[in-house]
Amino acid sequence: MRAIWKGAIAFGLVNVPVKVYSATEDHDISLHQVHNADGGRIRYQRRCEVCSQVIDYSDIEKAFEEDGRTVVLSKDELKAIPAENSHEIEVVQFVPSEQLEPMMFEKSYYLEPDSKSPKAYVLLRRALEDTDRVAIVQFALREKTRLGALRIKDDVLVLQSLLWPDEVREANFPSLEADVRISAQERDMSAALVESMAADFDPASFTDEYQVQLRQLIEAKLEQGESLDTEETFGVEAGEGGKGEVIDLMEALKRSLDRKRGGGAGAAAGASEEDAGGDSGSAAGDGGNEAKPARKRSASAKPAAAESDGKPAARRTSSAKSDDDKAGTAKSSGAKGTAGKSTGSRTTATKSTAAKSGTARSTAKSAEKPAAKTAAGKATGTRARKPA
Repeated sequence: MRAIWKGAIAFGLVNVPVKVYSATEDHDISLHQVHNADGGRIRYQRRCEVCSQVIDYSDIEKAFEEDGRTVVLSKDELKAIPAENSHEIEVVQFVPSEQLEPMMFEKSYYLEPDSKSPKAYVLLRRALEDTDRVAIVQFALREKTRLGALRIKDDVLVLQSLLWPDEVREANFPSLEADVRISAQERDMSAALVESMAADFDPASFTDEYQVQLRQLIEAKLEQGESLDTEETFGVEAGEGGKGEVIDLMEALKRSLDRKRGGGAGAAAGASEEDAGGDSGSAAGDGGNEAKPARKRSASAKPAAAESDGKPAARRTSSAKSDDDKAGTAKSSGAKGTAGKSTGSRTTATKSTAAKSGTARSTAKSAEKPAAKTAAGKATGTRARKPA
């Protein structure tokens, strides 16, 4: 056991140094709350109702409220009260043990001698044994001034804290004031029942059945493997870090949404520039190997555009002309619209013909050469190379 308090019993002019130990303990199995979905721990936070912040225990003070007014009491102010700092168990009376109301008993503590010689301790114990009385004492423990009874149990002084008289409620039940008649036969039968159940009290003969069955349930679940790794049930403690993670998540989602919206417009613009660049690249590229992929992308993009617009396949050439007109206008500042349409039409026809079969490629090459020269001369002023 670990001592929870040190002090001295003031027995007249005799001072008895003692250590105080809790004499009782709770045998209940300790359970905690978890989330039924994942077994995560449920914890309670000390949150301020004014600023909504989670408050550390060191920043918490006590207060008293009455008639709409609150008085805050700091730890230093509470410690300054003389009675709270007293480590003296003062004997004030010796009374017969039968005069103590059992309802007033609160908690029991063992007292151990805290000096090299236990003579004063033994002297007080003998005095209580010889007089068959209980010492009424006053002491301060855990920020409360308490009333107590000092008695003997197995040669050890036991301090039992008592409730103050105003802490014991008065029983006032009007139903018990009614006049109830009980026959002599009923009283005799009840007395016989009492005698049939009479016995000497033996605390060891009683068992907390609920705790026993609870322990059996826990052990059965452990044997069946129905358990979790304890470390996995602990999460990140709430605080500034947790709030920051939420803010970062929201910001990331917002950025992703903005990027998605902006990316859609950018992708459409990039596709238009790619189509236009593909036509110019095929005519003004550095080599034939670079011109072929550009023509393939343009050729594959045009049917998709025609289908998405709902136009029939027979009108793809007309739709392609319109796209090429826009690209030619954006790329060259002084190009004429009629020449752009004619060049785009010939170029588109050449690409479509080249994509169909290898036999038609030779025809496309001969038709593409003057067209490429015309487009390159008007749009960029660069001499076009004959594609492979």
